[in-house]
Amino acid sequence: MRTKAELFDIHIQRGQELEGLGRLADALASYRKALKIDPDGHMAHLCVADVLLATGRLDDALATFETALALSPANPATHFNRGNVLRMLSRFEEAVIAYGHAVRLRPDFPIAHHNLACALLQLGDLPAGFREYEWRKKCPTFDDPRYKMDRAWSGEDLTGKKLLVYAELFQGDTIQFSRFAAAVERLGAQVVFAAPPLMHGLLSTLSATIELVPEDATPDFDYHVPLLSLPHLLNARIDTVALDVPYLHPDPTRLAHWRARIGGEGFKIGVVWQGSTLPYALPLQRSFPLASLRGIAAIPGVRLISLQKVNGLDQLADLPDGMTVEDLGETFDPGPQMFVDTAAAMASCDLVITPDTSAAHLAGALGVRTWLALPHLADWRWLTDQTDSPWYPTMRLFRQSVRGDWSGVFSDMEDALRNDLR
Repeated sequence: MRTKAELFDIHIQRGQELEGLGRLADALASYRKALKIDPDGHMAHLCVADVLLATGRLDDALATFETALALSPANPATHFNRGNVLRMLSRFEEAVIAYGHAVRLRPDFPIAHHNLACALLQLGDLPAGFREYEWRKKCPTFDDPRYKMDRAWSGEDLTGKKLLVYAELFQGDTIQFSRFAAAVERLGAQVVFAAPPLMHGLLSTLSATIELVPEDATPDFDYHVPLLSLPHLLNARIDTVALDVPYLHPDPTRLAHWRARIGGEGFKIGVVWQGSTLPYALPLQRSFPLASLRGIAAIPGVRLISLQKVNGLDQLADLPDGMTVEDLGETFDPGPQMFVDTAAAMASCDLVITPDTSAAHLAGALGVRTWLALPHLADWRWLTDQTDSPWYPTMRLFRQSVRGDWSGVFSDMEDALRNDLR
């Protein structure tokens, strides 16, 4: 006959196997059988909370993590998981406290430091947030081997020194943080910027004297630094990050071309509606249905102009009756340089409407008037309740008031635009 402890472990193991197969309801039932055997089983409470979190039952997940924490208050993983739920509930100050407990109990806990950084940044504490964000270099998902190169820059005098700055993460991050490559050049450095070649045309407008090389290049240098470490090393603050906007610029020849192509008639709104379809991006709600703009499209004099590339173009063929979106055709950004036509087209419009994509960062970096559609829980860089952005002074933020519901966002946009055009 099996002991209670053995039966407890069997239900936990079975639940974990079921959870791995995506059978969350069955996994939850198995974990709850374990709890009937041992109501104080810390591991069972953690497993139940994980399933509740995965199924979107955030309040129940939080209560269960708190039960687990009461049973084992010195468990750093439990504090960490509780912090994650608090972040998802937009309770960022409490999340900071929870992550703080986790890293005090286990100082070498990289992902807890990373998530603490995100919570601090969401609250606008850039100095503390970017200091904690340095822990990304020890997280398994941040596996850039260049982090371990010798001669990392940590604030030394850069006068006459060659500094290799290398891009990290995704296109939007490169656009947002490229401003700091120009800032560090002003400290006297000879900056070599390693970035995707497809972006060199756009990034060349940062500075005529920044040398651009492929993202995997490691030319000779005196010091090196990852791009997203520059805000920490330059002591970026919420009131200073936008001082140099615009810092990217459209090519004059392409600008003249797209201004002529788009024309001057009406109120021209460049629209993007679909973000990345990669698995990491789908839970972030960085897309909305193009048809959500039908109310805006119906405003007299308004022209919607598609700036969308690749994903989501099929929606152009399935618009509501009476809704028109102009397509710029196959000559729009077709070549080896990304964003150069997009930058010129954005600068030819009166307004850009976009979700949280690289297009949003491009429009903001250009100093183009931009309206950003954000999900209920937005990324840290858009802070919490603000309708403006410290990163981009020409940007206005419209946030979901109800999780997953875009209707209020576009109703607010329509009202704001009608007032502007009176």
